[in-house]
Amino acid sequence: MRVNVDFDRCESNAVCMGIVPEVFEVRDDDFLYVLQEEPPEELRAKVEEAERMCPKAAIKIEG
Repeated sequence: MRVNVDFDRCESNAVCMGIVPEVFEVRDDDFLYVLQEEPPEELRAKVEEAERMCPKAAIKIEG
């Protein structure tokens, strides 16, 4: 699984970070960082939830 973020759409609202902080982090500079572009399979359910819950549909999962 690979996580892709469309940073042109992303508003760094931290919804994804609240769901799976192992993968997403919004830092003090108010930008979203992807901590694991290829997270382990055991995080798939959380990453898929983050994809579904993203208000701007900026997260896409491949694989």
